[in-house]
Amino acid sequence: MKYKNALFIYNGNAGKKEIDVQLQSCLHVFAKEIDHLQVFKTKGPNHAAEICEKYGEQTELVIVLGGDGTIHECVNGLAGLQKRPVLAILPGGTCNDFSRTLNIQQNLQRAAEELVLYGVEEPVDIIQTDSAFFLNFWGIGLVAETSNNIREEEKNILGRASYLLSAIRTIQNTEPKELVMNIDGKEIREKAVLAMVVNGKYIGGKQLPFSTISYNDGLVDVFIVKNTNLHLLKELNDLRKIDFETDEELKEEVLYMSGKHIKISSEHFVDVDMDGEVYTKTPSELKVLPSHIKMLRPDF
Repeated sequence: MKYKNALFIYNGNAGKKEIDVQLQSCLHVFAKEIDHLQVFKTKGPNHAAEICEKYGEQTELVIVLGGDGTIHECVNGLAGLQKRPVLAILPGGTCNDFSRTLNIQQNLQRAAEELVLYGVEEPVDIIQTDSAFFLNFWGIGLVAETSNNIREEEKNILGRASYLLSAIRTIQNTEPKELVMNIDGKEIREKAVLAMVVNGKYIGGKQLPFSTISYNDGLVDVFIVKNTNLHLLKELNDLRKIDFETDEELKEEVLYMSGKHIKISSEHFVDVDMDGEVYTKTPSELKVLPSHIKMLRPDF
């Protein structure tokens, strides 16, 4: 690695006993390669963002060990800086969606070793909303309601499977919502159970079935699901089996497009999920910030 100084931030509230054991070996991997490594343990909500905002311009690299929520916080702490360090992420959560998009190993030790040995800097788009930034996805309807309905005890015991159980429970009570979307000047009015704006290829640990998704093309991909009879939802446990480009039934029930500037409103205020947590409500305005941050990914 070519970095002389770095921050290492890890989620102090992750609740995984094995993290403490793996943390030491992981730190050892980076400490051998970086002259000055500062270590921070987060103490509560938004602490990771505060650390990044305070120290980000003074360092070359920020290494984050945590789940999607911790990554989201760090992106929000870094995105507003004039001088932004490189961001490296390590899988320390339940789904670790964007680490999967970057082809980072889900074994913590191997992920650290591969980033040190083979890591290359990759420009990544960030999306700015009215009140925050997001890296992986923005969603309303089924996805936000699923997040709200996850039972913490199931998440602790079952991990990623808890999202599937919550989705099954949520589908039964989800009603279509009247949405108005403006995508690069084109207005769309549609009743839908789910609307998502995505920058990454994974959600809930599952790969999305859309081959055009790219995190550095200056665009986000938008898909709107019209109803819960969709076999896309019936096969939530294996989305990779679905081929959107050849599946005519899917095309009838899903609107799929891309854009740079998106405005979304609904008949009533509805919860918005960003990167796996519900943070705000509609209406929302989203703008792509092309190649706004550099991230490390393994290059073999």
